[in-house]
Amino acid sequence: MTEPLIELRGVSKAFGNNKVLDNVDLTINQGEALGIIGPSGTGKSTILRIIAGLTAPDSGEIYIQGVRRKGLIEDGDDPVGISMVFQQAALFDSLSVEENVGFLLYQHSKLSRQRIREIVHEKLEMVGLAGSGDKYPSELSGGMRKRASFARAIISNPDNPKETPEVLLYDEPTAGLDPIASTVIEDLIRQLQCTQGICSTYAIVTHQDSTIRRTTDRIVFLYQGKVQWQGNITDMDTTDNPLIRQFMSGSIAGPIHVVG
Repeated sequence: MTEPLIELRGVSKAFGNNKVLDNVDLTINQGEALGIIGPSGTGKSTILRIIAGLTAPDSGEIYIQGVRRKGLIEDGDDPVGISMVFQQAALFDSLSVEENVGFLLYQHSKLSRQRIREIVHEKLEMVGLAGSGDKYPSELSGGMRKRASFARAIISNPDNPKETPEVLLYDEPTAGLDPIASTVIEDLIRQLQCTQGICSTYAIVTHQDSTIRRTTDRIVFLYQGKVQWQGNITDMDTTDNPLIRQFMSGSIAGPIHVVG
């Protein structure tokens, strides 16, 4: 059996008295499009942050390409590059789109400003934002801000290929977008994986039905801190699992506790 690209073994995480992850095992394989779904507050974004090396688990182990990670991302180099697209795009309002997308290279590379601009413009064109580099986030629509955050996530330093992201983590990339803008983002996620060859492996947290169906191949369902179900996207409509059936139907009747 091929070794997983990313593996979580027995990972737990609590914030105060709230245990959001409870002995979770999870794998992401090379070239996989993994969807992580479940009710709000069940640790989905926390799992992404742990995979990205931004948050440390309270217990458990994280393996990247078979190598156990020790500490956070700044404490050592992972065998593969991992990048994250945050839910709210997380762009700096005072910086132009070009400066936002090229921020990492401006701060941590020896590339000339002109070379960085060329790389940034290339990535902006890939996400459909050609000619938008001089604009500011406030001048962009919600969907355009999401695409700008994609461009920033896939930026890489040609002088240091080890930093090129191979895994992309999406935290609710279509949240707050209208159906048409969501379709544009969903298509872009698949395009970056299949056509452009960027970040061919990704995990995505989403609640949106169209995003689940159009961007994922395998689903992991989290509830009460545990993986309660997992299967291929085609299994989702035929499973008898009451948690999945309630979640996908939006019913208030079922085993998932409805707050309020």
